[in-house]
Amino acid sequence: MTRYATIIGTGRYLPENEVTNETFAKWMGEVSPKLPEVVGKFEASSNIKTRFYAPDDWATSDLAVEAARDAMSDAGITAEDLDLIILGTDSPDYITPATSVVIQHKLGAVNAGTYDVGCACASFPTGLAQAAGLIATNPSLKYVLVIGAYMMHRLSDYKHDVISFFYGDGAGAAVLAPSDKPGFISAKFFADGSYYPNWGIYAGGTAEPATVENVQSGKTQVRLITAFPPEVNNEGWPKRIREVAENGNFKIEDIDFVIFTQVRLNSIKLVMEDLGLPLEKAHWIMDKWGYTGSACLPMAFDDARKLGKIKSGDLVVFIGSGVGYNQAAVAFRMP
Repeated sequence: MTRYATIIGTGRYLPENEVTNETFAKWMGEVSPKLPEVVGKFEASSNIKTRFYAPDDWATSDLAVEAARDAMSDAGITAEDLDLIILGTDSPDYITPATSVVIQHKLGAVNAGTYDVGCACASFPTGLAQAAGLIATNPSLKYVLVIGAYMMHRLSDYKHDVISFFYGDGAGAAVLAPSDKPGFISAKFFADGSYYPNWGIYAGGTAEPATVENVQSGKTQVRLITAFPPEVNNEGWPKRIREVAENGNFKIEDIDFVIFTQVRLNSIKLVMEDLGLPLEKAHWIMDKWGYTGSACLPMAFDDARKLGKIKSGDLVVFIGSGVGYNQAAVAFRMP
């Protein structure tokens, strides 16, 4: 019998410490009187109105654990049932060891292997595709947990850098299991490494190890060096979705729902129009939770699913893009 993979549960976690745009604009006003105006422009284009920060004594793994527990409860399984944990994040607890092993320990998932995926906001759809492939080809795997988690505000100069407007903390997760019917349909991956110098944390690794000087200058914090051209998403997203449709032998009009990287509402509107799909087939959360990076796709998916926007039998396409840059699209049929 052919072995497939399907999504049997989802979950999310949002920390409690809210930072509204009014508060953020006040911080920026203490840096420069011109920056509150920039905050207003960012809100108009992105639809981000607030964001939430984790407690100061938390790490990314703590967010991930809470989302994982929510997803496992939804799936009706325990941590001991897990065979594999895949974590997608670009705000890890440490450079090494992998944050997924910290999550495994904190969850008590004593039977699970783990690994991290590090392609920023494309990590969750990438992890879904990997989990589906592993389940389909390994009869020993029954339950795989895929998590997206983000705590970039901790790695930023968030009270002085206006780009920190976009960073909100959070985590989302999904549990995948074997099925006799296709859940996973198809995937498509793309990257353009020429953009690697545009946005990132450029000191603290092997290219430039941390020193007193570069820590003091802020080089071990996340920085936008050069803005990405808008066509990266506005043209790249519809192209990836058309490619994943071709790979999965379905038509664009067959798509019931699309989950996008949650960075700009205007981009979602443009892409849905490009695809000829009604905006009602998309969902956004940036207005209420901010941009949660590696976590935004699973958080949006869980929210849409639990609001009843995504139903059994629906064909759902995930499209994520992140700094580097990476893009990943994956299509699933909901059980």
